[in-house]
Amino acid sequence: MVATRRHIAIIPCRWGASRFPGKPLAILGTMPLLWHVHRRCQQAHHIDDAVVATDDDRIEATCRQLDIPCIMTGEHPTGTDRVAECAQHLHADAYINVQGDEPFVAPEAIDAVSDALARLDTDVLAVNAYATLSDAAAVLDHNVVKVIVGDNDKALLFSRQPIPYPKSHRPTYLRQLGLYGFTRDGLGLFQRLEQGPVERAEGIEMLRLIEHGHGVRMLAVSDNGIAIDTPEDLERARALL
Repeated sequence: MVATRRHIAIIPCRWGASRFPGKPLAILGTMPLLWHVHRRCQQAHHIDDAVVATDDDRIEATCRQLDIPCIMTGEHPTGTDRVAECAQHLHADAYINVQGDEPFVAPEAIDAVSDALARLDTDVLAVNAYATLSDAAAVLDHNVVKVIVGDNDKALLFSRQPIPYPKSHRPTYLRQLGLYGFTRDGLGLFQRLEQGPVERAEGIEMLRLIEHGHGVRMLAVSDNGIAIDTPEDLERARALL
């Protein structure tokens, strides 16, 4: 008998983003951003369910109108902390945090993270997708998180600054995608760990695992979309759509 696995996508959405308040409900095409992300999750083949996690009544009301499952949570410092609370009410073997500002995330990338979660090394708690950055402006943009990946496919460092610094030669820059996968135990541990000084300074939640000595498996995926961090990004996304 083949063992079954259950993987759930959770989309954390909050109203009060400093750069773009109300972003999850910003209209792209004819639908709010959170609808596009939820639709992408539904198109993935290895996801058993997809829900929105929020602490905002306006976002919950929109989810009800669009028939999108939604769980209300308390306030949290990061989206993954919100996902961890939501996961306490949803039984699964693994959870995939699909950030609500990634309307073009590929369903194939979500499936790839799901597959990677099923065969993690024992010292790795999470999987994080990434893609190559070819746009020089994006490399310099502090809204775009960069990552350095070691030979063992584990994250060495995340930063909003261009890393590594091109002192001797021009490096290949990599963009961290808002697509994180956790085993149930890994997500619980993430929630129990305290935020470290680097995570607080950079505002990059996956640094929490690195600061506490835990591995993050990086997974290369194809990415041709735009993450929506600012109103200007939304205009670019509308042109792309």
